[in-house]
Amino acid sequence: MGSTGSVGTQTLDIVRAFPDRFKVVGLCNGYNTPLFKKQIDEFRPEYFNTLGDVASGYGGAKSVPVEEIVTLPEVDLVVAATVGCVGMPPAMAALKAGKTLGLANKEVIVMSGQLLIEAAEMGGATILPIDSEPSAIWQCLEGEKSDPSRLIITASGGAFRDRTWASLDGVTPEQALKHPTWTMGEKITIDSATLMNKAFEVIESRWLFDIPFEQIDVTIHRQSIVHSMVEFADGTLKAQLGPTSMLQPIQHALFYPERQANDNLPRLDAVTMGSLTFEAMDQSLYPCFELALEYGKKGGTYPAVLAGADEAAVQLFLDGKVKFTQIPDLVAETLIAHKQMTSPSVADTIEAARWATETTLTHHNLSTILS
Repeated sequence: MGSTGSVGTQTLDIVRAFPDRFKVVGLCNGYNTPLFKKQIDEFRPEYFNTLGDVASGYGGAKSVPVEEIVTLPEVDLVVAATVGCVGMPPAMAALKAGKTLGLANKEVIVMSGQLLIEAAEMGGATILPIDSEPSAIWQCLEGEKSDPSRLIITASGGAFRDRTWASLDGVTPEQALKHPTWTMGEKITIDSATLMNKAFEVIESRWLFDIPFEQIDVTIHRQSIVHSMVEFADGTLKAQLGPTSMLQPIQHALFYPERQANDNLPRLDAVTMGSLTFEAMDQSLYPCFELALEYGKKGGTYPAVLAGADEAAVQLFLDGKVKFTQIPDLVAETLIAHKQMTSPSVADTIEAARWATETTLTHHNLSTILS
């Protein structure tokens, strides 16, 4: 799911390197029709789903709903590489059908981590984190019999890590998209600049690793070499290091529990990588972070509204309709306007995210926001 995006194309890079180990059953994408057609021609899936042009067809592949593709008997592993809230319904369908889910989409588990974990338990399914920070935590926990006492998620600090929030009023989307260490899609790059993505990773890790929010910390690590750390009761601190590439965490999920040699993967040289630094995070520079954690901890439908509102606010900024510094204000206004449901169903959660996106897009010109 999301085959033409950043994680999707890199997933297919791994598949391409091991043609005897993987068969692509289905591909799903948004609107990048030219690239999608090339992927169909190369990987010859039996099924596809696209939001783009289907008039000219896609070879012999059959167009079917995403939820149907992810539950097919011949599917063993589903990679959720979509961006935003749209990934939740097929992810839930895959887990209920007992499929292994490689999860790169933060919003899916942020919206309702409890429902996702319950779906995996009911379906006998497994969730394998592909996002680099949760993958790092997962790898640090592998083989450990003791529970962690603390998770430490690293953050680069984003494009504006050395500037005050007040100085960002006039920054452009082009400036915000210049991430200092990672090359990613637009949405996650803006979330990195606001540090919304790091709050999402805290929420994600709370559910993936069944650990209280109070035992999850975030530290600024400018080099993005240490992808996260885990502390244990005896004071031992384990860290996972790697190059600034998604290829390693993607391959780890695809081959788990094996470690597979791949000459195409970038390598990290401990001698030449330079110094590694760690700093306390100044939350005053990142109002989105504190806001997201506040409502993430409240649970119910609030996390879904948080995800939906952020998705809309980021798009409005990318479209030049609001300022960068108005993103947290937009998200906060939508959260405040929402009437929480404490025990939502999957349908309730999806509707809450949809409502939040629509509300944020519709009311972004409110005087309370733009004044």
